[in-house]
Amino acid sequence: TSVGWITRISLLLPAAAAAVYKQWIPNTNFETASNWDKGRVPCARDVVHFEKDKVVSVFVRSPYALTDMYLPLNGELVLAAGAGFEAFDGSWDPGCDSGGTVRFADAEQHSWFDPTLWQDVFPSGELKPSGRMFSVDEERVPCRYDDVIFPAETSFRVNTDSSQQVIHLRSISVMGRALSTPESWAGYLQGPSAPLQFHGNGTLQVTGTGCPDKSGCACGNAADGPRICAALLRASGKQCPVPVCQSPLQPLGHCCGVCGATINLDFTPDFDLQKYQDRLVQELLSQPKYTGVQMAISKVHKAQTFLGIVSRSSTPVIQVVLMDDRAGAETGTAAEQLAADIMEDVAQHGEAFGISGGKMEVATGSTFSRQRGSHTLSRITVGTVMGLLFGLMFLGGILFLYRKGKLR
Repeated sequence: TSVGWITRISLLLPAAAAAVYKQWIPNTNFETASNWDKGRVPCARDVVHFEKDKVVSVFVRSPYALTDMYLPLNGELVLAAGAGFEAFDGSWDPGCDSGGTVRFADAEQHSWFDPTLWQDVFPSGELKPSGRMFSVDEERVPCRYDDVIFPAETSFRVNTDSSQQVIHLRSISVMGRALSTPESWAGYLQGPSAPLQFHGNGTLQVTGTGCPDKSGCACGNAADGPRICAALLRASGKQCPVPVCQSPLQPLGHCCGVCGATINLDFTPDFDLQKYQDRLVQELLSQPKYTGVQMAISKVHKAQTFLGIVSRSSTPVIQVVLMDDRAGAETGTAAEQLAADIMEDVAQHGEAFGISGGKMEVATGSTFSRQRGSHTLSRITVGTVMGLLFGLMFLGGILFLYRKGKLR
């Protein structure tokens, strides 16, 4: 049996003061023109159609007069103070000369793992302007220790289909209510709105805890990386832009190849990610010669390899991705120079910041230029070389004994 249409009238309170990191962009508000097939909000002479089999929650901010309205079998209207509906009395409406049928758009397609549907915000909830720092694509979607906000006075519907059974978050704010404990979130899920707002096989779980490690925490979206990239490429034409450089880099957690530079830093228990990021921004990135360079820095898990074979195990590293706004043959050259400065800084001061070594890769638009630099000698490399030397000596000894007739 279907659940009947629910009309709730509530006083909407301002959002609680909480450290919000990522904010959901789409909404299913009645007043949002893009939510209607005609690209406008219904007016008095219109007949409003909600598809009967589509589940939806709709926030209504103002009072409306309508000719008729067809409601779905399962949904809700969330009415702000003073909002409501009344039958059109036939009087002249200057903004609605010719009526028609206006249909509510399908809200099923909005995916939790679509990076284009999230935006970074300050702890106050204000939009954070795009600056010198950016995030790799997997980290544009809420990570396991992030705070998530669905703006006050908005309704929404989001598909949580995931490769993970549980999607962990620090907190979720819905309709101005901050839910920052497992108990408060569990209580909200039992209410009437949650099934209309969230659908899909992934279960959202609020933990109330932030990253416990000063060296940073991996995002936790790697399992849904293919889903994130599919959503991102679907929004941008289903293919990555062609980079200028002939051998683009592929940062961990990023969907498309980039020109510029990447650095992988090995660290000790003394490493503090925020402290080191502040140093890079203040001492290097802020220099006038690097005005067009953008940087992403985070902890990632890099698969271990031996003789080109990828191991099942992985090791945490601090990944720094650098890109610049230079074009043509100069693409990536400013990022390359900054990467070289960072590596020099690591050589001189890395130990004081808990950095035990680093490796750099570069791809620029000038030539087929893919360079690698390192301020530490890899133990694997040393072991490989020594192993090959002993192997050659062993085979040489066997060949010598064979020719002497000592071996048959």
